[in-house]
Amino acid sequence: MFKLQPKLDLSRDVETDILRKEAAVCRAKDYCGAVEVFTINIERDGGILYSWKGSTGTTRVGKYDSVTKQNKLLYTFDKQVCVSSCSLNKEETLLAVSLAQNNSGEEHLKPMSKCLTLLIEIHPINNTKVLKAVDCRVKVQFLYPGTDHRSVLESHLLLLTEDGYVDQYHVLLTRHEGYKVLMANPECLSKTAERLAEDFCWVQWDVHTQRLYYLTHMDKFLLRCVQFYDDHNCETVLELPLELRANPFSSVKFVNLGFDHFHVERPERVKMEVFTNRIGSMCVCYSQPSCNKPELMYTVVLVHKDCSKTFRVTLDDTTHLHPLFMPIGYYMVVYLHACFLHCINTRQQEMLCHSLFLSGNDAVLGLPSKSGRLTVVHAEEEESSTAVLDLSSGTIYGVQLNPAYLMQILRSGTPSRRPNNMTDAQRLAALHCLLLHKGSDPNMELEIIEWLCDNTVLESFDQIQEFILAFLYRISYKRSLNLDKLLPCSSVFDKKEVPACLTEVPGVLCTTELHTETVFKGKARSLQGFWSELQWNTERTKYFDADPNPRYRTSHAQADWTKLVTARPSSHMTHVLDNTKKVLSMLDNWRLASPRDRKLVPLFQEEDHRQRVLIGLTVEKLREHLNTHLPRLGKKKIDALVVNYVAELLELIRHMLESVWLKHKLGPRVLCLTQQAGPGEWAVFHFMLRILEATRGLCMPLPPDLDNSDANEKLKFSVLKRLPEANRFYHMWDHPVSSASISRDYVRNLLGRHNKNKGFAFTGRDKAGFRPEFLPLTYLAKVLSDIEEQALNPFDEQENIDATFVEKTALKQTLILLGFEGK
Repeated sequence: MFKLQPKLDLSRDVETDILRKEAAVCRAKDYCGAVEVFTINIERDGGILYSWKGSTGTTRVGKYDSVTKQNKLLYTFDKQVCVSSCSLNKEETLLAVSLAQNNSGEEHLKPMSKCLTLLIEIHPINNTKVLKAVDCRVKVQFLYPGTDHRSVLESHLLLLTEDGYVDQYHVLLTRHEGYKVLMANPECLSKTAERLAEDFCWVQWDVHTQRLYYLTHMDKFLLRCVQFYDDHNCETVLELPLELRANPFSSVKFVNLGFDHFHVERPERVKMEVFTNRIGSMCVCYSQPSCNKPELMYTVVLVHKDCSKTFRVTLDDTTHLHPLFMPIGYYMVVYLHACFLHCINTRQQEMLCHSLFLSGNDAVLGLPSKSGRLTVVHAEEEESSTAVLDLSSGTIYGVQLNPAYLMQILRSGTPSRRPNNMTDAQRLAALHCLLLHKGSDPNMELEIIEWLCDNTVLESFDQIQEFILAFLYRISYKRSLNLDKLLPCSSVFDKKEVPACLTEVPGVLCTTELHTETVFKGKARSLQGFWSELQWNTERTKYFDADPNPRYRTSHAQADWTKLVTARPSSHMTHVLDNTKKVLSMLDNWRLASPRDRKLVPLFQEEDHRQRVLIGLTVEKLREHLNTHLPRLGKKKIDALVVNYVAELLELIRHMLESVWLKHKLGPRVLCLTQQAGPGEWAVFHFMLRILEATRGLCMPLPPDLDNSDANEKLKFSVLKRLPEANRFYHMWDHPVSSASISRDYVRNLLGRHNKNKGFAFTGRDKAGFRPEFLPLTYLAKVLSDIEEQALNPFDEQENIDATFVEKTALKQTLILLGFEGK
């Protein structure tokens, strides 16, 4: 299900270097002793802090730079100690360390306490200051300003304790002898301490965003967020009430995670984490094992969607385990080892079929450890992967969804494919995962198009419609989270009755609660960036919830399109066609800029009035919809977005046609009248009909038809001629090609009957180069006048064709053949 790539391997990146250092200390060629390395913390700059027991009875602290791939020794204790937490300031001059009491009895901390917290000068090695000596464990963390300015005037340190409070120390620094950086007044450090939070039962520090989350409980559980700014000031910016059962945390206890954000919790009761994304999304995830049933209940609060979703999954036993919460892109992965794996779509969360749920043998993460020994190294980035720390080995993995496995889910309905027990809901979710999560991958798109060509028709949803809508949604969703509610992303929303197989996922129950009652405080109301986006997203979500139809439906253009194609020229028509010109000019620019030859399927050549009107009308309707519901983007951005949206639609259809052309190894002139249609040609024609049906159902424009070159006329005739006689519909096709075909067949039919009935013999038939379907106009008119009432339309026995129509067509074709007029 996932692809794993080791980002940090302790044995490869750290232990080898440590062995060289220990060999140098022992003055030996090689060091053969055992080295046990512990990952302690990951700082905002990506530096990884670790400790190990030295060969001479010492404990050392080092840093691995993930950018330069270099190791640095930071500090050496002259005896063996247990480092439970440490942090390095940005200038790498101060090291904060929390030491736990050694239970072996060999060495004891002085003063006698469960935890001793120190602040050490390491550049140069000089002062060591005791900050706390308490009987509870303490986590230490320096603040990292986001600016590149490397100030040496002050550092700011957080101390988080199991007693349920957070203090901030302001450490003033001074420079000596041009390079030495020392604490200015170490004896007064305790006076600089500032209490930031207290009486909490859970806490999390997010080093990448410099945010502190903590949970308090008085009348209700309240999640608060404290934001730290680059000027070292901080304030509470958000409060969120949560629905938790009584006494979920009987005591405060640090879990030894050893990474950048950590938790206070009692593991057997509740697990909780907060994840954010810089484009303005926030997910609060927590799990609560059921007391009476063998099931797990987990909740994902989508703050940006102003709702929460609670899932219940039945387990095989009553073991109280907690899942791993892991954000990948905008999917929240919930994983419980050997039980289930749930990829929750946090942006299209209305229906279960847009989230992928796997259980049993299909729910495989691919990591060696169980979910209880894994933790996420969270960075607030809009990426398609995340980093996970395996606590048992100290290895950090980059994790991303595996496209090959998702393609297997799509193909699961095909015989001999594996897995073969997937439902339509799982296939739909896998398709959206592929398109929305993986982004633009030409090879993957080709695989999906091949899957669409396999003629595997699913009754619950139209695969081509889903592919088109999900593809188009992907190119726009990064602009704003609010586009989730406005742009069409799935044809399921247009169904009058959604099939039960898409609304119910076996093995999981879901309840949704609207309105999370998020309260924004202080500067969050006026800030730019994340908090501004999150606040805007929650406000617009409430607005959308009050609107019965916030999502744009492509069928909205149907009625106006029907009127416009039959209406007289007007200023409105001119405006609509101007929209079309913008779209087609963008396509022209793309083709000119592309290194590929895009003339395999010769589209975008002819004036197709109906399609040109629909193209421009789609731009107009979508523009109006976005301007009404999302004015914050601005008219220029919205105009560029919708023009690009429609252009991408036309380009996608062209790409689909070209891909299937290449798949069956068809050239631009392979279809002609001189040969029988092969399996490839029939497959292409069938796929074109499916595209036509899908776009017609969505009222989406198609690329303009083929031009009237000789080669393309043969191609068109080859398609028409191969249709069964009973299904021929081209006599209703208002097009010069169909008109010529009707006239020729009609004249041939009339002359054939006249020959049989009257014994008429046409003397010029055997002459070389003579074409009976293009007779001289005067003779043709006379023959038709004589027998017009005696012969019926060969295509419709209820209707006669007007001889004038045939005369005009014959005249047109004669002039073209003689070279007096172009097509």
